[in-house]
Amino acid sequence: MIFLRLFFEFFKVGLFSVGGGLATIPFLTDLGVRTGWFTSGQLADMIAISESTPGPMGVNMATYVGFHTAGVLGGVIATLGLVAPSIVVILIIARILKQFRQSRAVNAVFYGLRAASVALITVAMLQVAVIALAKQGSPLGIHWVGVALAVVVFVLMSYTPAKKLHPIVFIAASAVVGILFQM
Repeated sequence: MIFLRLFFEFFKVGLFSVGGGLATIPFLTDLGVRTGWFTSGQLADMIAISESTPGPMGVNMATYVGFHTAGVLGGVIATLGLVAPSIVVILIIARILKQFRQSRAVNAVFYGLRAASVALITVAMLQVAVIALAKQGSPLGIHWVGVALAVVVFVLMSYTPAKKLHPIVFIAASAVVGILFQM
C-alpha cells in the first residue's frame, strides 16, 4: 500500500509543479505535513543536498523521500511517480503541438504557464528563506549568521570580481562557515 501511495503522491507533485525542481517545494511542503514522511527541517536538508548533487532537484528529492520511507523500491517508485506525468504530457504535446503551434490559444497557454512557474518558484524561494534564516531564541527570531552569510555571498556574486568564480566556491565557503558557526 505504501508503494501505491508514494507513486500517487509524487505523481500529483509531478503533474502540478510546472517549472522545474524549485516549483516542487510548495507541493513537497504540503506532502510532508499531510503524510509525516519528512519535517520542514528535513525538507530544507533535501533542498540543499539536491541543489548540490547531480540531477534534477525534484527527482533527487523524490528519490530521497521514497528511499527514506520505503527503501530502494520506494525510491524508484517515488521517482517514477514524479516523472510519469512529464513523460505523458510531453508525448501528448509533441503529437498535438505540431498542428497547433501557430495557434493564439496555445501561445496564450504557454504564456500563462510561465507566470505560474514564476509564482511557484517565488513561493519556494520564500519558504526556503524562512527555513534557512529563522531561528528560535535569537533576537527577532532571525538567524543572524545566516543572514550575514547570505548578504556576503550576494554581494560577492553581484558586485565584485568574485562573481566570475564558479558557484561551487561559494557553496564550499558557505559550508565551511556553517561548520565553524555550527549553524
